[in-house]
Amino acid sequence: MADDEAAWLERATQGDTQAFRRLIDPQVDRLFRVCARITGDRALAEDALQEAFISAYRHLGRFDGRAAFSTWLHRIAVNAALEQMRRRGRHEVLQADSDEDDVLAVMEAAPGPERHAASAQIGRGIQAVLARMSSTERTAFVLRHHEGQSLEDISAALSLNVNACKQAIFRAVRKLRAAIEPAG
Repeated sequence: MADDEAAWLERATQGDTQAFRRLIDPQVDRLFRVCARITGDRALAEDALQEAFISAYRHLGRFDGRAAFSTWLHRIAVNAALEQMRRRGRHEVLQADSDEDDVLAVMEAAPGPERHAASAQIGRGIQAVLARMSSTERTAFVLRHHEGQSLEDISAALSLNVNACKQAIFRAVRKLRAAIEPAG
């Protein structure tokens, strides 16, 4: 942990909200993308991120420094996104035809109109497949392939052993591959 981060963490632990803000500001965009990919919904991602920051602030005293602060915060954000999914009900939130504009707004837009149209169509297809996955498969896939997390970190975030984590990622990839590969 950098000396600056340790100093800000110490101040935040003593109740300095500005110090806490200095710790989380560099993480906001990345954590929002993670939450948005897990929930598939911009509003739920915002709610999850807000809950994650509140939870992190309340539990700063539990941060023991064994992992980086960003890793600890990432785990809290993933758990908050999963909790949002459980709370709202997976099928209610992730309908392939519902709020496609929100989902596509989270995804990166392609530069040209033709490529944009093709990317949007592929994005809708991928989102539909992700919507049909279990929350464990979807989250494991997002953390591994979008966020580049290690299997150990994903396993810890999902409270799974490494083999179960590998299986969830494999099932997710297999489902996506089956959906996007041309028939025949």
